[in-house]
Amino acid sequence: MARIAGVDLPRDKRVEIGLTYIYGIGRTSSNRILAEAGVDPNTRVRDLTSEEVKKISAVIDETQVVEGDLRREIQLN
Repeated sequence: MARIAGVDLPRDKRVEIGLTYIYGIGRTSSNRILAEAGVDPNTRVRDLTSEEVKKISAVIDETQVVEGDLRREIQLN
């Protein structure tokens, strides 16, 4: 199971769908992240290499506010 942004992604789903399990990432964001990372959206999560996971994590860290930080930001409003 790939772990990105503190979330275990389901192994049998396509990466495009698996990323939507992360709070703050929808289908559009997922596709943009994968395009920036150079990963095929139709790849299954179980088939991701560790290098691809690192690329995806790096893009998310640079461009998105997700999970705990996003929840905290919303709660403060």
